[in-house]
Amino acid sequence: MGDISVIELKKRLDAGEKLILIDVREPFEYEAYHLESDHIPLGDLMAKLDDLTDYKNKEIILICRSGNRSGSAAVYMQGFGFAKARNMAGGMRAWQEQIDPTISVL
Repeated sequence: MGDISVIELKKRLDAGEKLILIDVREPFEYEAYHLESDHIPLGDLMAKLDDLTDYKNKEIILICRSGNRSGSAAVYMQGFGFAKARNMAGGMRAWQEQIDPTISVL
């Protein structure tokens, strides 16, 4: 699956879809501002894959600051059979620019 834009994600959230979101930023970044999501820093993701096996055939949207770490996480997870892992393109910076300019993204 390809990336998901912040606009598409916002529409789906506003429609009430139950989505699996995983934020792979560091704790201090996550604490500054985050969407309703699970928090698994990228450095811990490999060790947590076994905990995510229930999601293996479900869409998972990965989030970071700029889309780089979450893009890497999506590719990594796809390599372990999470075929529907997707990157939120542009990360929280894009969310700030296109959805909510009042947030602070570290």
